[in-house]
Amino acid sequence: MTDRIGIIGDPDSILAFKAIGVETFGVSTGVEAKAYIKEMTQKKFKVIFITERIAMEIEEFLQKYKSMTYPAIIPIPSGEATGFGMNGIRRDMEKAIGADILFRKD
Repeated sequence: MTDRIGIIGDPDSILAFKAIGVETFGVSTGVEAKAYIKEMTQKKFKVIFITERIAMEIEEFLQKYKSMTYPAIIPIPSGEATGFGMNGIRRDMEKAIGADILFRKD
């Protein structure tokens, strides 16, 4: 079995990923995204990219996947970058090492 990679988001933002072999799942609501994430987890996807706008809608739902090894769920910017993904990385780094070493402003 090969490692599967997928992306969830609005159809316009994820279209290019299909061309490079990533499995795409077009959604317009957080409810649809949750259903796909559950399905993708059962199908043993290793990495799930999700557009920031959709990830923001289901932020609380995504928290339970943070402690799991797989799937790694990674927010990515779409047409309208919100900073949600970078803020998540910053929070995770602070939690892991106790300081903001990547984004601090000197």
